Amino acid sequence: MATQISDTPVSEAVPFFSQAESFDALWPLIEERVNEVFEGGKFSHGPQVARWEKELVAYTGARFAIGVNSGTDALVLLLRACGLRRDEGVLVPVYSFVATASSVVLAGGRPQFVDIDPTTYAMDAAALESAVTPESRLVMPAHLFHQMADMRALAAVAAGRGLTLVEDSAEAIGMRQDGRHAGLFGRGGVLSFFPSKTLGALGDAGAVITDDEQVAQTVCALRHHGRFGATLADFPTISTETGVAGYNSKMDDIQAAVLSAKLTRLEQDIVRRAELAADYDRALRDVPGIVRLPRTVERPGDARGVFYVYLIEVEDRDRLVEHLERRGVGTEVYYPTPLHLQPCFASLGHSRGDFPHAEAASERAVALPLYPDLKPDHMERVCAAVREFYTGRPE
Repeated sequence: MATQISDTPVSEAVPFFSQAESFDALWPLIEERVNEVFEGGKFSHGPQVARWEKELVAYTGARFAIGVNSGTDALVLLLRACGLRRDEGVLVPVYSFVATASSVVLAGGRPQFVDIDPTTYAMDAAALESAVTPESRLVMPAHLFHQMADMRALAAVAAGRGLTLVEDSAEAIGMRQDGRHAGLFGRGGVLSFFPSKTLGALGDAGAVITDDEQVAQTVCALRHHGRFGATLADFPTISTETGVAGYNSKMDDIQAAVLSAKLTRLEQDIVRRAELAADYDRALRDVPGIVRLPRTVERPGDARGVFYVYLIEVEDRDRLVEHLERRGVGTEVYYPTPLHLQPCFASLGHSRGDFPHAEAASERAVALPLYPDLKPDHMERVCAAVREFYTGRPE
C-alpha cells in the first residue's frame, strides 16, 4: 500500500449524486406537468398517477403498474398480494438493502437468507437450492447495481421446489433479460423512484409491476386502506367498503408528474450511464489496490443491464473512502453490514462466516459517482484521487 500524500485543495466537490443540470433542462416540461396537478386540485391518487401508470406499463411491457409511495411499500404490498402468511419463509439475498428483508417481516413472513454470486452480487441459484426449507413459500431475488440476477436459473429452482417467485427489482428500471423487463419473471416485481435511482422522483415513490391481474387488484386495494373496487380501467373510482386491512400508500400526483416528465429522457440517461461506466473502466483498469471492476455476465437472449451504480471492490476500502472524502469526492458503501449481521435480524441466529461471498463484498465494495450530470473533469478528479491513494501520485 502506498503512503498517502498530503491533502490538496479541492476547488469543487464531486457529489455522489446530482441531478441539478438535467433537472434544469427538463424544467419546462416538469413545470407544465406540475401545474396540471395544481390546476386539477387532486394531489394524491389522482389523474397524474393514472397517466404515469399507463406510461410505466408502456415502458416496461407489464400488464399492470400500480403507483405507491415508496419502493419499500411496494415490496410489502407485493408480498401480501401474493398471499404470504404469518411466519412463512421468503428466501432473499443476504447482500442487499435492508428493505429487501425488512419488507418480509412487515408483511408477516420470515426472511431466509441466501448467499450471492460474487460476480453479479445477486442471489446464487445453487445457494438458493440449499437454503430451501419446508417453511419456504416465496423466493425474492434482488437485481443490484448494473445487471439482473440469473432469472432462468432462479426460476427453475423456484418451479422445482414449488416456490412463488417475486422480484426486488427496485434498482432495475430498464434492465431486461430474455426480452422481459425486470420484475416480470414471476408474479410481480417492484420499482423504486427514490431521487438517486436511474429514474428518480423528488422524494419517495415506487410501483408494483405485474402481469397477474389478481396481484394488481389486491395491491390497488392494499395501497388505499384495503378498499377493493379500484381497477386501472375505472381509476380513481373506488368502493367505500374495506375488504382487507391495508395501508395509506398512495402515490402523490406531483411525484407522478415529475416522473412522467423525466421518463422522456430515461433512455438517453441510460446510454450516458453506460458511457461513463466505460470511461471508468478504462481509467481504473490498471490501478493497484482495485480488486475488481464491474463485470457483466453475458446472458442468452435479449438481455440489457443498466448502470445504476458503478461498484468496485478495493483493498483498504474504509481508508480509501476517507481519502476520497478529503478530496471532495462522494462515495457510497454497499453494504457495510450484510443482512444476516444486522441487529434487527439477530433472532434468526446467524453469525459471521455463514455467507462468505456477501461478507467479502461488504468489506471491499464501494460505489463511485455515476449519474448523467457527471462532468468529464469531475470523473478525472475521482480517478486521480483513487490512483493517488494506491500509488502516491494522481497520474
